[in-house]
Amino acid sequence: MALILASASEIRLRLLLVAGLEVRSIPARIDEASILAALHAEGASPRDIADTLAEMKARKLADRHPADLILGCDQVLDFDGQPWAKPDSPEQAHHQLRVLRGQTHRLQSAVVAYDGGKPVWRHVAEAQLTMHDFSDAYLQDYISRNWHSIRHAVGCYKLEEEGIRLFSDVRGDYFTILGLPLLPLLAWLRIKGVIPT
Repeated sequence: MALILASASEIRLRLLLVAGLEVRSIPARIDEASILAALHAEGASPRDIADTLAEMKARKLADRHPADLILGCDQVLDFDGQPWAKPDSPEQAHHQLRVLRGQTHRLQSAVVAYDGGKPVWRHVAEAQLTMHDFSDAYLQDYISRNWHSIRHAVGCYKLEEEGIRLFSDVRGDYFTILGLPLLPLLAWLRIKGVIPT
């Protein structure tokens, strides 16, 4: 049985490889905008949105690779119960970070596993992050220095890079913040017999 990550995320793939798993990455091409629009219209919670997007990615590859174990992942920023999208421009990143400054938000990180073309396991983990009240000057410089890296990151930051300097408090699993609830996934893979106990 091959293990396939239904994602182009370099950090998720790296986390799995460093954990000693034999895995390959195949991006799942889903119409995320349409799915998000439907979920927003239904009033879905950020947690449910993360879970649904993770499942849709896994299902997309499971149809083509039914004999393999497929992992779909997604992460949603939850601010006051509302999901936030990735920034489209430095100006949008500036606006988002100004709003988050001095506030607490949550990250919902979901992973869904498909085996034999069917969903067999899922987990959604939450982390809580509080930003300190950084200055406008630092914010502008931060975005200028880091835009190329943070433009694909929910919340406009990467905790594994300079983004850590935006925070005064972080509660939750580090892997969850990076977008993959790795410890629960490894525990499930041991139970399933994919990795040795």
